[in-house]
Amino acid sequence: MITLSPGALPDAGAPDGRVNASGDAPPAVRQPFGTWPSPLQAEQVAQAGLRLGGVLLSGAGLYWTEGRPAEGGRTALCGRDLAVSTNVPASGQMAARTILPAPWNVRNRVHEYGGGSVASDGARIWFCHDADHAIYEIHRDGATPVRLHGAEASHYADLTWFPQAGLLLAVAQDGGIGDQEPRNRLIGIEVQGAGRGRARTLAHGHDFYSNPTPSPDGRWLAWLTWDHPNMPWDGTTLWCAPCHDGELGTPRRMAGGTDESVFQPAWSADSRLHWVSDVSGWWNLYRVDPDLPNPVVAQALCPMQAEFGMPQWEFGMRTYGFLADGTILAIARQDGIARLGRIAAAGGPFQPLSLPWTDLRALQVGAVEAWCIAGAPDCGECLVHVDLERGSADALEPGPAVLPPALVSLPQTIRYPGSGGETTHAFFYPPHLPGCQGLVGELPPLIVINHGGPTSATTATLRLAIQFWTTRGFAVLDVNYGGSTGYGRAYQRRLRGRWGLVDVEDAVAGAQWLADQGLVDRERMAIRGSSAGGFTTLAALAFHRVFRAGVSLYGIGDLSLLAQDTHKFEARYLDSLVAPWPEGAAIYAERSPLAHVDRFEAALLLLQGAEDKVVPPNQAEAMFEAVRRKGLPVGYLLFAGEQHGFRRHETVVRALQAELYFYGRVFGFQPADPLEPIPLENL
Repeated sequence: MITLSPGALPDAGAPDGRVNASGDAPPAVRQPFGTWPSPLQAEQVAQAGLRLGGVLLSGAGLYWTEGRPAEGGRTALCGRDLAVSTNVPASGQMAARTILPAPWNVRNRVHEYGGGSVASDGARIWFCHDADHAIYEIHRDGATPVRLHGAEASHYADLTWFPQAGLLLAVAQDGGIGDQEPRNRLIGIEVQGAGRGRARTLAHGHDFYSNPTPSPDGRWLAWLTWDHPNMPWDGTTLWCAPCHDGELGTPRRMAGGTDESVFQPAWSADSRLHWVSDVSGWWNLYRVDPDLPNPVVAQALCPMQAEFGMPQWEFGMRTYGFLADGTILAIARQDGIARLGRIAAAGGPFQPLSLPWTDLRALQVGAVEAWCIAGAPDCGECLVHVDLERGSADALEPGPAVLPPALVSLPQTIRYPGSGGETTHAFFYPPHLPGCQGLVGELPPLIVINHGGPTSATTATLRLAIQFWTTRGFAVLDVNYGGSTGYGRAYQRRLRGRWGLVDVEDAVAGAQWLADQGLVDRERMAIRGSSAGGFTTLAALAFHRVFRAGVSLYGIGDLSLLAQDTHKFEARYLDSLVAPWPEGAAIYAERSPLAHVDRFEAALLLLQGAEDKVVPPNQAEAMFEAVRRKGLPVGYLLFAGEQHGFRRHETVVRALQAELYFYGRVFGFQPADPLEPIPLENL
């Protein structure tokens, strides 16, 4: 148990003190970097790859979802009885239970990324089932789920209980026919009586909907919309409509527009509407009084250069809530570090709590306590319970870490001149394994990681997928290139019209900066990334001569193919990142790595899911053939049953081992691990 006390946001630029491979203890053995006998195996990385999400507080129950690689990647629904769990001091006694056994898969595919798959009224739980895309109902006692609503042509997300209207609210996405896009709308589903399971449309006409949010007194319903070509972090509109017996009156625009991003509308107990907006250049909190004045005059509750919002890649994201006394409990992020803190109901300064976690999300707030998913440099993601009345905090799930603290390479938060000389943010992980040191005069190989999105961010939370490399003698640079979130709107918008330039230049500059500091081997640098990070990887290999190897996981090789063959949510994403299509076709060709394979000089490994609809396999296949024809070393592994992001245990294991084998062949070392070879052309 951790005791809470007021605390300030830490200096994110302070290094942790581990600046080289030797660590604090004198080395016992000198071995070439990359060949260290790490005790952390790929199987352990896969086993620890539990994905926590969907935290929901309802009545006396706390619910969350767990993505389980060992169960074929299915998403399980789990829960705790709070009437029992919050009255015992030791977290080990707070037994969780799996509410839905296999093959139930609590997931939806609205926008392909889903989210908001669970809702509850305290007695009943409603959830989306991936197999048939329908909504099911189950009672807390664990009876057999019963289908409530659904048709094969529809997907549902953002489930929200509206008690006064007796409706289960949801965002519905109906499948498009032919060249038509799917249609999104806001619906209400009756959950009892003669009309049980019947749905009615509450709002329609915009390209996208999210966050149906009823007021506590049932008189109002708020929600968000946005339209092509905007993404939700570009511009969203907050609407509010009077509600009577589940019927909506005329909606009014409360905030937002085409150039203002609004995030997470929420109502306080006195029915005051709150939201997060980046109108100031930072995602900050705002409020309007319940009389809903016309025109709307919003109050900024805690103006500061910090982010209270996040890019809305999934439904159901929450960063703040209300305690019983009206105090706002919120997550604020500064310089890549997140903190939980209080804001007075009337507004005022952010008062952070002193907690050991540096990354927080999925916040649920009760009367005097809160739950969220949290992580730290020495702790992987876990479900956390914060009791403000007792002044304590506990990590509840998923349990003890599989990596002893002595083996953890702690990240250094660094800043360096990136594209155009602008400051770029990243985390540097030195190679670290007690008892091992590189050969005399040898510098470690470097792996540069580019996160996906690209409108997203990496954090310093312990990830075994990074420690897999550092314990083998690799250095790792995890880059928050220009365009990443968490550093204000200006930093995020550095990528506007310059995707494939700014992100690539920031990754290249980071590698060169580390080499200039004498921390890595300039001749053994690799770059890797997934999805958008895979595009950055391929572009770095096409347009720069810094890296000897690259690994692309379901990455984009041809921007024009992506502009013409992707799902609705991201169908116009490239308008702002690159140029409007097809008017900007020449720019797409200029920046597409596939069009410039003649410039490649590095080895390449491509890893791809066979059922990926976001970045279809034809991208990887075209890149593989082009690189193979040029005569460069190249490998391609296609994983059956995988979509956008690897979920299955066996896939994670095979992909990691294949990547290690690839680096060993390219950099000329023999890994200590017994590895199954992969087919590599031209090597």
